[in-house]
Amino acid sequence: MKVKLTNVRLAFPALFEAKSIAGSEGAPAYGATLLIDPATQKPLIDEINKAIDAVAVEKWGAKASSHLVAMRKGNKVALHDGDEKAQYAGFPGVMFVASRSTVRPVVIDKDKSPLVAEDGKPYGGCYVNATIQLWAQDNTYGKRVNAQLLGVQFLRDGDSFGGGAIGSVEDFDDLAVDEEALA
Repeated sequence: MKVKLTNVRLAFPALFEAKSIAGSEGAPAYGATLLIDPATQKPLIDEINKAIDAVAVEKWGAKASSHLVAMRKGNKVALHDGDEKAQYAGFPGVMFVASRSTVRPVVIDKDKSPLVAEDGKPYGGCYVNATIQLWAQDNTYGKRVNAQLLGVQFLRDGDSFGGGAIGSVEDFDDLAVDEEALA
């Protein structure tokens, strides 16, 4: 089930190059974590939860409710409490969706023009619109409801997480000296 997340904050983006997750045996993947403020975006959180429920019912039918209780208790659904990762900037007090994909997501600017890594956006800390595809997993790794990242649209700037600031010549003093004075 596809869900569009609007005006969410981007964290841990791997949008242009697939990356491995530390401690994971899985293949490198693209992905992003999408932070949602429950104070201003409760309808979006409700929509995600309804989509998670619908995906579970589609996969497990009458057993979906009991599976969801266990999955939510075990933190095995795509929507998470940001306080679990309070050590990271931007996470306390929010909800987040962790999303991955083996296929590179669409990455575009406000005007829908394609973006590349050299454009410097989107970056961790900016605001984006994103689309995800929720899907149910039931295999040897367990039961989960995961999110596949389909696309990201840069929306607006925000305070960068983990650096990403741009330097300026104004940061430095003019050290030019007269070569003859040194002789």
